[in-house]
Amino acid sequence: MEAHAQISLGGVRIFHVSDCYLPRLGGIEVQVADLVRMQREAGHEVSVATATRGEPLPGVHRIVARMPFDLPVHPFGVGRLIRRITADRPDVVHVHAGAVSPFAWMGVRAAVRARVPCVVTVHSMWDPLTRGAYRLLRLVFGWQRWGLVATTVSNAAAAPIRAVAGPAVPVRVISNGLDLSGWAPPPGTPRRGDEVHIVAVGRLAPRKQPVRLLKLLQAARARVPAEIPLRATIVGDGPARGQMERFLARHRMTGWVSLPGRYTREQIAKVLESADVFVAPAPRESFGIAALEARAAGLPVVARAQSGVADFVEHGTEGLLGRTLGDLSRAVARLCVDAELREAMAAHNRSTPPAAGSWPTVLEGFERAYEQAARRSRSGPS
Repeated sequence: MEAHAQISLGGVRIFHVSDCYLPRLGGIEVQVADLVRMQREAGHEVSVATATRGEPLPGVHRIVARMPFDLPVHPFGVGRLIRRITADRPDVVHVHAGAVSPFAWMGVRAAVRARVPCVVTVHSMWDPLTRGAYRLLRLVFGWQRWGLVATTVSNAAAAPIRAVAGPAVPVRVISNGLDLSGWAPPPGTPRRGDEVHIVAVGRLAPRKQPVRLLKLLQAARARVPAEIPLRATIVGDGPARGQMERFLARHRMTGWVSLPGRYTREQIAKVLESADVFVAPAPRESFGIAALEARAAGLPVVARAQSGVADFVEHGTEGLLGRTLGDLSRAVARLCVDAELREAMAAHNRSTPPAAGSWPTVLEGFERAYEQAARRSRSGPS
């Protein structure tokens, strides 16, 4: 492994492997594409292997096969990836995995067989079923002895990975990278009147449990005096939209809760300018990009204490955290009623940029992970 043992940070040859990539526009796809762009701007030589069909892009190798439902996987992915890695001779293979990512894990096996240092970024929160699957894979393949370095996006997401991998696999926390410069409200933006505007942003997918968000809003409304007018906007689209619309109609909430659909970045920023409180209720949120954007826009954030949002929202400073749906509904109601607390948190968030999400910090974090993977690869499997 001496050929790949030393990594010069002046220009690293990085080979990313991701099941999904552009033109798909999910969270992992966009984050990997942004990371590729920023690493190239930093002077690194970067290529990507993906099982996602799409138009040709510079440095993107599409290893695709005809699969049911266009699933991003290839039956002979390991061999194809080994040949591509051998041809490109990267300094490091950087694999991006969600909860279930067969092509990504083919990339891990290919990197190990090609004797190239490997960093695995887990972008999702491992639930009990996922932890059980990786425990089984550990017993069958012994992947904890492959010299891998793992990264994930928050301390909450790191805990279950460490529990499964054990001490043999270092797990580093490196947040998602974001350009937060455009989220701060313009200087002198006027504050609203008596109405309190609550905003949430996210995909309306069943696994996100968006109907629970509606129940949270319903419970908060019941706790807030009737003389305080409330308005809620839930930005996003997805298969749970119909279920949410039926809930709103059944509980007579359509007069103050709106579902405007999917918005562009600029439209979301405009909504946040008019907002007073941001809610991120998902318990298994590995990072919380939308919550961080709202935090950068100066909004108090209400979120789960056990989610990745807790890495950049301290309870009582940038927002309020809770462990249950009841905790969150009480937190939202408290911020609606207590204008002084709400404004104090907003003033803090507007004047103090969040530390999480800075691209220089993210790039440095991955460079340290690449160096660590090179050292582990040089020393051989544990």
